[in-house]
Amino acid sequence: MGSAEGGKVGEKQILDGDSIASLFKKLARKDATWDRDQIGDVLHWLRQVIGLICGIVWGLFPLTGFGWIVVFVALSSAIVYGVYSLYLRLDGEDFGGDARLLQEGFFASMTLFLLGWTLVYSLIHF
Repeated sequence: MGSAEGGKVGEKQILDGDSIASLFKKLARKDATWDRDQIGDVLHWLRQVIGLICGIVWGLFPLTGFGWIVVFVALSSAIVYGVYSLYLRLDGEDFGGDARLLQEGFFASMTLFLLGWTLVYSLIHF
């Protein structure tokens, strides 16, 4: 029963146009309206992309140390804030506050960043 429900939810999301691809297409339109779940999904996946790209770039160049983790956190947060606040002109309070939006996908992104950084650095520089 649990797997059947999961399939129905996935089908419903695709039928409603809430797939990740459709949400990123919607992101290209500044005048689009957003609900709490949609903006959360977009910011989550945006952070994952940022984490993967930064992890690969940090690993390609021999960057080491805690300071580069801080740079990633600042860069990732600045991009997410810029997207929802400056680009889309959304008020964070309408979506649960700026802190909620800035935390969206943060820990998964940090994990992906550290994994990518460590793997690429280890494969290239050792």
